[in-house]
Amino acid sequence: MNKNKNFNIGNGSKIAVIGGGPAGSFFAYFALGFAEQKGINIQIDIYEAKNFQVAGPAGCNRCGGIVSESLVQALSADGIKLPSNVIRRGIESYTLHMEQGATLIKTPLKEQRIASMFRGFGPLGSDNIDSVSFDNYLLELCQKKGVNTIYEKVIDLERDESGINVQTKTNSANYDLVVGSVGLNPRSFSFFKKVAPAFIPPETTRTFICEFKLGNELINQYFGNSMHVFLLNLKNIKFGALIPKGQYVTLVLLGKQITGEIVDSFLNSKAVQRCFPKRLDIEKITPCQCFPGINIKNARYAYSDRVVLIGDSASSKLYKDGIGAAYITAKAAAKTALFNGVSESDFKKYYQPECTRLNRDNAIGKFIFWVTTIIQRSSALKKGIFRMVVNEQKKVNDKRRMSSVLWDTFTGSAPYTDIFRRVLHPATILLLLANTVNGLFNRPEKGD
Repeated sequence: MNKNKNFNIGNGSKIAVIGGGPAGSFFAYFALGFAEQKGINIQIDIYEAKNFQVAGPAGCNRCGGIVSESLVQALSADGIKLPSNVIRRGIESYTLHMEQGATLIKTPLKEQRIASMFRGFGPLGSDNIDSVSFDNYLLELCQKKGVNTIYEKVIDLERDESGINVQTKTNSANYDLVVGSVGLNPRSFSFFKKVAPAFIPPETTRTFICEFKLGNELINQYFGNSMHVFLLNLKNIKFGALIPKGQYVTLVLLGKQITGEIVDSFLNSKAVQRCFPKRLDIEKITPCQCFPGINIKNARYAYSDRVVLIGDSASSKLYKDGIGAAYITAKAAAKTALFNGVSESDFKKYYQPECTRLNRDNAIGKFIFWVTTIIQRSSALKKGIFRMVVNEQKKVNDKRRMSSVLWDTFTGSAPYTDIFRRVLHPATILLLLANTVNGLFNRPEKGD
C-alpha cells in the first residue's frame, strides 16, 4: 500500500469503489485510463451487492433509464459506445401532453437522439435474453480493463494510519482510496460519515417508477419512438413521462413526495388515458413499481483524505440526467485522484469545482421548475406554450425557440443555465406573449 504522506496514487496503489452502478463504473474506467497515461499499475476493486443480470428489484438501480444525446456523444468520444442490445429503443421525438391537447416535438437537429434502456436486466417477468442491462454493460467494460468485482455488501469502513479499511461479512481489506458510489443509501452514508466526518448527505424526495408490459405491436401503434411527456395541473407532480422500451413502457413521475394517491390521479387523467388502448386496465399490468428517492439538493463536503463520493451521493442534475451527472463527477474524481492527489485539500481544489458547477446550475433549475409550476396552474399560459410549439413544429427552417427549450429541459441535453438564457431571450418572450393573447381570443391550434 502507498503510504506517501502527500496522499498520492502511485504504482501498486489500491482503490475500492463502493457501488457498481454507472458512477462507480465510470470512475474505474477513467481511473485505469489515467493510470495508463501515467505509466503506473493500480488495482481497483468494485464492491457491488446487486446482480444486474437478474430481472426485477434484485438487479435494478431504480431509474427511468434515459441517456441524453449529449451524453451518448461524450461516452463515444471516451471510447464507450453503447451496443444495440443495451439500447431498448432510440427516442426520436417527444410528445407533449397538456389539458389543451398533445403535439409532437421533433429533435432540434437530425443527429440528436436519446436512448432508453433498463438499468437492470428488466422488470419482473422479463425474458429477453438477447438484451443487456446498461449497468452490467459498464461493469463488464471495467472488468475487461482489469477491474476486480467483489459481489458482496460492504458493512463498514474504518480509517487507520495506512488508509481506509473496507469490511464485508467475509473479508476486510485496506485501500489507498475509497470511492463512494452508493446512490442515496442512508446506511451506506453512515459508513462514510465515519471516514469523512464533515460529509452532509444530499436532500431527497420520493418519486415513482413503474413498468407496463404492452408488447412491441401496441407500443409501436400507441407510442412509437416518441417519449410522452405530461405537463398537467396535478398535485406535487413537476412532470411525468412514458418511455417506450422494447416490450415495455416505463412511467416516471418526478416531483415532491409522490404517493400512491398522486399516482392514481395521474393514471386516471384524460391525457394519460388517451395514450393507452381503450378498455385496457393499466393498473393491472404493472408487476414492477417503486418509489425511489432522488437527489434534490447536493451533498456537502463529499470528500476527505483518501475518500470521495460521486454521482447521486454527491451532486446530481435536478429532475433529469442523473447518469450524466454520474459521468461528470466520476471523471472529475478520477482525474483528481490520479493527477493531483487524494487528500481532502486535493478534492476540494480540483473535484469540488465540478460539483459546484452542477449545484449552481441546479439552482437555476429550481427557479425554472418554480416557473413551470405557475405555468401548470395557468390555462392561459399553457395555451400560449401549446400554440407556440404547434406553430414551431409546422415551420421547417424557422428557429424553434420553445420547442428546443422543452426538448433540452426534458432530455437533460443542455444545462439549466443555457435553457434559462434562451427562455429570457426577447424573441422567446414576445412570441409566448403573442401566442398567449391569440390563444385567449382564437380557437386553439391542433397538435399532431
